[in-house]
Amino acid sequence: MSGQLDYEINKELGECYLFMGDLDKAEEYYTKAMSNNGIHSDPYLGLATIAVQRGQLEDAMHLYRKASSIEADDRALSGMALIEMERGERAEAFTHFKGALTRNPENLVALFGLVRLAHADDRIEEILPYLQDYLTVDPAKHEVRFTLAGCLVSLGRHAEAGAQLDAILAQDPGHDAARELAEELKRIAA
Repeated sequence: MSGQLDYEINKELGECYLFMGDLDKAEEYYTKAMSNNGIHSDPYLGLATIAVQRGQLEDAMHLYRKASSIEADDRALSGMALIEMERGERAEAFTHFKGALTRNPENLVALFGLVRLAHADDRIEEILPYLQDYLTVDPAKHEVRFTLAGCLVSLGRHAEAGAQLDAILAQDPGHDAARELAEELKRIAA
């Protein structure tokens, strides 16, 4: 078999075993995939996931960095950011989450990690474009629109928040959280 075919088979087997929770078998096949073809980041990402699940954060960070050096995609950057959050390295995590979202505006792990950090560090204004970018791609994602509305409320931009809530309620009149926040904003405005 060709090296590329061996790579694909081993990578797929690694993913299957990882999904089934057999970390040892997943590690075995991801390691084989790495040795078949060192130009793809996926085996490194898989091994990083295994290291995280085993609590080996230093190893995971090294693997995410290696994956990022091969292909700087959103998954590697998000993985690094999650580890940095765990370590309390919030500025670095913020930067990596932003980098992940620049590459893939639909990365919800990065988006909600960024929101969490923004609230903790009073940087809410900085994340609004990322929420808006996501909604450009998927305007019907109510969780993201509701998060945007909450951020706008935190910034005192109640009219803009109300418009976001109205957009949710126009598509989903039964969205209780959006209805409750909209009613609260109306009480504040009165």
